[in-house]
Amino acid sequence: MVDFGVFDHLDRRAGVPDQTIYEDRLRLISAYDEAGIAMYHLAEHHATPLGLAPSPSVFLSAVAQRTTNMHFGPMVYCLPLYEPLRLIEEICMLDQMSGGRFEFGVGRGISPFEVSYFGIDKENAGPIYLEAFEALKRGLTSDVLNFEGEHFHYDDVPMVVTPVNKPHPPMWYGVATPDGAAWPASQKINVISNSPCEIARSATDQYRETWDREHGGPVTSKLGVARHVYVGETQAEADGIAGRAYAAWYENFIHLWRKFGVEDPAYASTLETARERDAIIAGTPDMVASEIERQIEAAGLNYFVCRFAYGDLSFEEASGSLDLFAREVMPRITG
Repeated sequence: MVDFGVFDHLDRRAGVPDQTIYEDRLRLISAYDEAGIAMYHLAEHHATPLGLAPSPSVFLSAVAQRTTNMHFGPMVYCLPLYEPLRLIEEICMLDQMSGGRFEFGVGRGISPFEVSYFGIDKENAGPIYLEAFEALKRGLTSDVLNFEGEHFHYDDVPMVVTPVNKPHPPMWYGVATPDGAAWPASQKINVISNSPCEIARSATDQYRETWDREHGGPVTSKLGVARHVYVGETQAEADGIAGRAYAAWYENFIHLWRKFGVEDPAYASTLETARERDAIIAGTPDMVASEIERQIEAAGLNYFVCRFAYGDLSFEEASGSLDLFAREVMPRITG
């Protein structure tokens, strides 16, 4: 059984007021919930048009009020930028406010430029991240938080607000390489990859091998990939709209890399190259369903994450694509 999720950078649409972008996205998120999407994942970015949710918890508190069944959370909280005690309390609040529908990703932050704006050297981000994660996990599973580390120290802090989910809400982690799958498997953490199917398959194989060695039994975590998706009535319509929107998204994505004189090769710059790398699926409902089925099999997935809103897609274009996806693609795959 494969579940569907949504990943969202909440990137800027040029010429559209931020207030309109936020409200349009919340309307779309309500539609995700009604369509049967299992989970909404929100990125965290800073000082870049790639992400208009630098404080994911703030936006997600609105998501909690606009949805009923769908789970949601950040993908990821950039832990080096957080004071763990305050984040523990935010997580517990969101889990309580949503009736146990909150889940969260953890990471050190993909962009060294964004972390540097906070005065954190990229070499120090890793150790801070690992210590923050341990403090976070301890606080979520304890009545009283005691922690002694190099960066964080807590003595007998009462955990007054606690999560609905015990021992803590489900966690997520982004995996870029096969080697990166072992740690989340050891922690029973769900994973999502942006990598092409061949690399993603090596990662899911590594995950399952680690799980079998350390836990035994069937894997209960979600193993997914995230792809830009656009569903149109015709292939020509889908290619035209998706190509335009992807180009706008890429300009948002590359903004900070160009500002600092670095061209990042991790993402394809055109629709054609993105399609070659399994990064985008654009076409008719039949084509999109067939390609998703192929990727699920090729990458060994039990979870498929779509980006329905990106670049300069209007609310009408994104919601139209979602409607076709929900009516003609999802039933074919989920049965």
